[in-house]
Amino acid sequence: MENVGYFAPSDVGQALELLAEQGSKATVLAGGTDLVPAINYYSLWPENLIFIGALGLDYIKEEGGKLLIGSGATWTQILEDPLVAEKAPALAQAARQGGSVATRNAGTVGGNLANASPAADLTVILLALEAEVLLKSSAGKRTVALKDFFTGPGETVMNDDELLMEVQIPLPAGSAAFQKLGRRKAMTLSVVNAGVKLNLDGDTCSGACIALGAMAPTPLRCSAAEEMLVGKKLDAALIAECAAAAVAAGSPIDDQRASAWYRTKAGTAIVARALAQAAGIGG
Repeated sequence: MENVGYFAPSDVGQALELLAEQGSKATVLAGGTDLVPAINYYSLWPENLIFIGALGLDYIKEEGGKLLIGSGATWTQILEDPLVAEKAPALAQAARQGGSVATRNAGTVGGNLANASPAADLTVILLALEAEVLLKSSAGKRTVALKDFFTGPGETVMNDDELLMEVQIPLPAGSAAFQKLGRRKAMTLSVVNAGVKLNLDGDTCSGACIALGAMAPTPLRCSAAEEMLVGKKLDAALIAECAAAAVAAGSPIDDQRASAWYRTKAGTAIVARALAQAAGIGG
């Protein structure tokens, strides 16, 4: 790269000032696991890079009835943090299946969300956990439900002057599970993935969240399928019916990883597995 500006602010205030000044000319750099390959393959030509790794956004804590994860927290931190293991183990489960050790050591939760891939693993389980994101600019801050955050492949509601500060997961997080299918067993992008959360009263479901990845232009919440479970006792037949309804809400495409037909068939099985796991049905 030539003639690219590089900035490394030492605090959030400086970073927000730079974003306000640079606007659409600024590209935020965190772990770089998505950004650097895009630059290397010439699909992205940044004018100015703003590195946010020194802003202290790598925290994980519980506060105000929520699990707060700074946008700079890495996949490895999420995987190894005891608070995540206790409060949101399905999130750790998803982090364990993402990329190589080197990728998990560098990649951040904020980068995974801001990159807005329809197939992102952390995104799907965070959708199921009803997470919100805190966005901040020099003019103020706002909180956005993750289900309203994505607008298209690689696109979000974030303004050019905003920085994704943290992810907020309401507690308790219910009984949740994550399932993923790739073209191999490790270090692979998802052909389809699913995250679910169930609130259970014995074997009766009092609330449900179902999220799908790689099945639509954005990560998808399956509200019609969720409603099928509420107030009912969960069994294998209901789970199979619900999984089919969840996948029916998608609009999968043919691409280099799988055909739309395969995604539909595999997605139904993946959602069913996640629901059964969260419900404690079967092995």
